[in-house]
Amino acid sequence: MRVVFLGPPGSGKGTQAKLLASRLGVPAISTGEILRAAVLERKPLGLQAKAIMDTGELVSDDLMVALIQERTQDADARGGFILDGFPRTIAQASALEAMLTATGQSLSGVLNLSVPEPLLVDRMAGRAAAESRSDDVPSTVRERLRVYREKTAPLVDYYRQRDLLADVDGVGSISEVSDRIDRALRSVPMRRTAGSRA
Repeated sequence: MRVVFLGPPGSGKGTQAKLLASRLGVPAISTGEILRAAVLERKPLGLQAKAIMDTGELVSDDLMVALIQERTQDADARGGFILDGFPRTIAQASALEAMLTATGQSLSGVLNLSVPEPLLVDRMAGRAAAESRSDDVPSTVRERLRVYREKTAPLVDYYRQRDLLADVDGVGSISEVSDRIDRALRSVPMRRTAGSRA
């Protein structure tokens, strides 16, 4: 099973991606973790990414796609994977689709975690206090949410048009949301076979 998690910052997608990966016995692949691992292992792509990050610039779509492609070809990902933090843009989604098609694969589904914005702000404020995360302080939270709406939210329509998207209520306990995710995943393949793909 190959699943993409979508959702704004603070929606819990990182936590749920890891839990789903554990239930399915496949790796949860986070772009941040890929970058850190590639740098630590001194892989050519990792060194290239580090050189970019050291200048304070964002890693390009092309390089992120190459890193994802390299990671998904590892032995532990051959039976499937959960993507958290990728794709972030329509261009990355198109590249992911082309990459999977080239190897005779496809996405099993896309899970969109929905959480009201006031609750997201509260969650991230709590996380900032508990984990000392500088990106979760109030001064940056609303900007992160604005960037999400502008850059990543369009992926919801992109995947909905492909009959791959399942909306999941992200409000509730971790186990409640996990149960909704399992039910949503069971519904996505039925929609894909029942309807035409865009």
